[in-house]
Amino acid sequence: MKALVIGATGATGKDLVQQLLLDNDFNEVNVFVRKPLNIYNDKLKTHVIDFEKPEEWKSLVDGDVAFSCLGTTLKDAGSKEAQRKVDFDYQYEFAKAAKANNVEDYILVSAYGADPKSKIFYSRMKGELEQAVRNLHFNKITIFKPGMLERKDSERTGEVLGSRIIKFANKLGLFESQKPLPTAVLAKAMINASKIKSNGYSSIKLGNIFCFAEKSH
Repeated sequence: MKALVIGATGATGKDLVQQLLLDNDFNEVNVFVRKPLNIYNDKLKTHVIDFEKPEEWKSLVDGDVAFSCLGTTLKDAGSKEAQRKVDFDYQYEFAKAAKANNVEDYILVSAYGADPKSKIFYSRMKGELEQAVRNLHFNKITIFKPGMLERKDSERTGEVLGSRIIKFANKLGLFESQKPLPTAVLAKAMINASKIKSNGYSSIKLGNIFCFAEKSH
């Protein structure tokens, strides 16, 4: 299979690309990034693009399955407008290009609580993206809705502290459905989802993501 990836420089994206390159079911992995990756592999094709100019790269979004795990934080983006550009606009343009090039399988990383009617900016934005991508009517679309992610070498203080608190609660038998999700597990679940022969829409939440990561095909 030929995989297409945006968000390859993020924590989930890095794990996803590494696993795809090791997976014999994928013979080509195309990543769309703003700067080159420090990865050298015969299966990897890197497209350094300007996300602001989809007309220059949309024809390259051509393959069997597209993985979208692009995202930023409000702190890193600097404003809600800048965050929406990355978390909604860029991802939607990528999805439109994939649909135009007849990519049949689309896998999107969203967020727990995503809702286009939410009063919370982040949840509303994620919900609007889900809705917009679903409206493109891919043959098969899978949306993952993880809660707290456990990133390798995370520098997000709040995230690290929150993860430790939840893990401690888990040991006491509390909040089992909300245990932190390692990005490597999420990546594995995404790849497994791409190997399921089906049509239509699927939404995978929280604990079910762990189950998906354990599936073998």
